[in-house]
Order: sequence, then structure tokens, then C-alpha cells
Amino acid sequence: MIRLRTMMGDHPVTAALKSGAVASSDLALDFADVKVPNTAFKRAVRDLEFDVAELAIVTFLIARAAGKPLLLLPAVLVSRMQHSFLVHNAERGALAPRELEGRRVGVRSYSVTTGMWVRAILAGDFGVATDRINWVTFEEPHVAEFKDPPNVERAPAGSDIEAMLLSGGIDAAILGKKPGDPRIQPLLGDLAGAEAAWTKRTGAIQINHMVAVRESLGSETAREVYRMLLESRHAAGDPAANPFGVESNRHSLEVAIDCVWRQNLIPRRYAVGELVGGYFD
Repeated sequence: MIRLRTMMGDHPVTAALKSGAVASSDLALDFADVKVPNTAFKRAVRDLEFDVAELAIVTFLIARAAGKPLLLLPAVLVSRMQHSFLVHNAERGALAPRELEGRRVGVRSYSVTTGMWVRAILAGDFGVATDRINWVTFEEPHVAEFKDPPNVERAPAGSDIEAMLLSGGIDAAILGKKPGDPRIQPLLGDLAGAEAAWTKRTGAIQINHMVAVRESLGSETAREVYRMLLESRHAAGDPAANPFGVESNRHSLEVAIDCVWRQNLIPRRYAVGELVGGYFD
């Protein structure tokens, strides 16, 4: 029996796997006690602590660019539209997307996946020159080798992104969850329309988290982990927001890779086949 150090969050598609309802005669997944996966992304890519890990797609791509020996399983654990996470203090009045140029916008870390998607939305659908925005970050990147671009500054230690938004220390922010103060509202007025326009333009979903494995596991072990994940997804009713399989994810991955490359987060566009290492058809 091969035992694999594993880190995954509690999602509908992982429930059967984490409960033990889905199992393998060859593998045992030893789940780390991690409640919020993104808090362990640094451990996954800096220390290579896990054999199998949930990872944000941008973190994975930057890690690959830094030479980390990780491969991608074609299994989406989290996807969501990101438009609503660009917020502002509504008490200070409306703020059009193009007005963000030259202003200060907070984001947890420049290389987080939600930030990447929001910048892609601003550039692709609203014509915003995101390199003219002054980005204010609150955490270091997951991947130690990644260096922030020149238009990024670190907020003072101990700063809170929502507090800075309310005080006027920043003009807008990209949050990863619903804000705690009702004064903080989405910056984009017609969210439904903006989301529909993005989907029509790209034909993709906005992937957040997938699954990465250590390259040293080999193809048979990687395929068995994927089989278990697929069975767990079946137990959850095969939700459309969690596509599995290379072809089911190819286009959305290509869109994500292109956006990450255009933002200079990785040095080149990777082919999907490179990321899954030929383990999957």
C-alpha cells in the first residue's frame, strides 16, 4: 500500500474521497489537517510537502515556471466567476473601471488567481491598462522565486485590506470572499451582464483550483489518484462547475495560460500536454 501525503479542501467533489467512501486497494491518501487550502499553498510549492495537493491554477503555473517538479491532474475542484470580487467603498461614489488607472488597488498578493482573473477581465472587457494601476499587496507570493512587477507595493505590516478600503488608503480592492462591511460593494455595476459577456467572448470557465501531484509519483499512481477523484466527483453528481478530463478542460486551461502569460507571470505559454505530462489522453 502506497501512502500519499495529501492536501485538499472540503468541496462537494472531494467529500466522498475524504470520507473514505471512495478508496483504493493500492493507495491511501493521508489528508493534512488543513481547513483552508490556500493557507497551505506555500507548503505545497516551496517545501513540496505534499504528494497530492489542491493548488490554484496560477500558483501551479508559476511553480512550474520556477522548475518545481509538479504535474497537473485534469480535475477542477473550484471554479467561479470573479467579477464580483472587484470592490470599492460605495460611500465614496461610483468608480468606472478605466478610472482605476493611476489609482491604488489592494489585492492579497499580486500572483493570486482571483487577482489574475480580475486583471484579465479589466483588460479584456473594459480596456483597462492594468500596468498603470498601483497595486497594493498584503502577503508575499506563494512561489518564493516570483518577483512582483514594479507597480506593486507592500502595505504596512498588519494592515487590513477592507480597513484600508474604508479609510481611503486604497481606492478599490480585489477580495477573495464576500466583504464584511455593507459599504463595500462590487465595482462593476451590471455583474450578470459582465459575466455573460466574458463567457461569450472566451467560451471558458474561470478555473480557480485544480490538483497537482509530484512528478516522481509516476503515471500509474497519478492515474489512480485521478480515478479516485473522478469517482468522488460522480458521487457528488458530476457538477458542471467541476469539469474533469483533459479535453473537458483544455480550452479553459488554454485561456487561463494565455491570461497568465499576458500578465508576465510566466515566461511562455505552456501547452496543456506539458502540464499533465502525457499521463492523460
